Amino acid sequence: MPRKICPECNQKDTSWNWCKPCNLKHFQNDFNNCTSGNDKIDNFIQDAQLNANRNWDVIEWIPYDRFKDVKQIGKGGFGTIHYAMWIDGKIREWDIKKRQWRRDRGYSEVALKKFDNFVNFNDVLNEMAIHLKTNRSNSNYYDSDSIRFYGITQDPETHKYMMVLEYAKDGNLREYLKINFNNINWEQKLYNLWDLSSRLVSIHELDIVHQDFHPGNILSPNFRFNIKISDFGLSKLIGKNPNNPDKKNIFGVLPYIAPEVLSGDEEYTKAADLYSFGIIAYEIVTGFPPYPDIPHDKDLALKICNGLRPEIPFHTPKLISRTIMRCWDARVTHRPTFEELRDELWKYYKDYNDYLYGEKNKDSEIVIQIKKTEVFSANQESTNTTTTTPLNYQTHPQAIYTS
Repeated sequence: MPRKICPECNQKDTSWNWCKPCNLKHFQNDFNNCTSGNDKIDNFIQDAQLNANRNWDVIEWIPYDRFKDVKQIGKGGFGTIHYAMWIDGKIREWDIKKRQWRRDRGYSEVALKKFDNFVNFNDVLNEMAIHLKTNRSNSNYYDSDSIRFYGITQDPETHKYMMVLEYAKDGNLREYLKINFNNINWEQKLYNLWDLSSRLVSIHELDIVHQDFHPGNILSPNFRFNIKISDFGLSKLIGKNPNNPDKKNIFGVLPYIAPEVLSGDEEYTKAADLYSFGIIAYEIVTGFPPYPDIPHDKDLALKICNGLRPEIPFHTPKLISRTIMRCWDARVTHRPTFEELRDELWKYYKDYNDYLYGEKNKDSEIVIQIKKTEVFSANQESTNTTTTTPLNYQTHPQAIYTS
């Protein structure tokens, strides 16, 4: 249970066994001992520690020899992801008797994000700063809208700095759907859609646009209960660097980029993240990635600008189809806000959940539509003599789903 009074100074705790004034002194006393050798990195870490209002806000310098069993588990457009066991675990609270940090070894599995050589150091710092800001956005002690950011380390061979992040056991959404789609029911689909929209609301409230929102950047320790957003390498704070000469460059995964961004008519905005959400929602509902059978090239970009969208199966609940189509509407002003989207999806989830577990809302429109969808799917399975599944699709060699 969280205490109310700090046993060290007898003053009220800031939050959950975290006395900010006392811990500030403990961090300051250790500044000279925990150094990366880079002033910018050290200043970034120290500033985070001095402003930490709870242990989740803390990042630290972690020597590379504190990790074991390091192995590469993934690769994106800007770096590689490695699995590792963190010998110490994250800081939990100050141990008064031992005069050292008490650590939580329950968080010893981590992911190390190693940036490619072409990534600018200032861009690395920018990603770290935005990621840390998103970690602090959620007031829930046990939850966060993004993958937890624990600290920074350095590869001893390449001397490249690496982010130390929460390990997501279920991996990313794309791989999860590929393996598990046939076992995902409508209760989970609705929950995942609402949960994801809620995460974006919190991130947008910080005036952050993601700019690289796709299933490869949606991770979870358990997709049945919790979705988290990752990879803020392309993210920008709205209004920052308005005169950046590189702002017209387009990065990301083509099928998820809004048409107004592809055409150059508008900069990347919150509404563009919403477009990406629409494509992701289609993928959660159908199991299909967008445009898997054609090259992801300038011809596809032109078709998207001219109105091409993935084809939603006709038996999909009409309320969900309508929501998806509103999100990817070419007219930016016709798209809902994430707040509207979150509230709408919560109603669908709650109505359906109440029906499942309380026999309420039998006449709810979303309940009626999902029941019809399930009857159609059951009939398809009973009349289908093959063993094909919705995920038996061919991927074109030039269909690229990394940034």
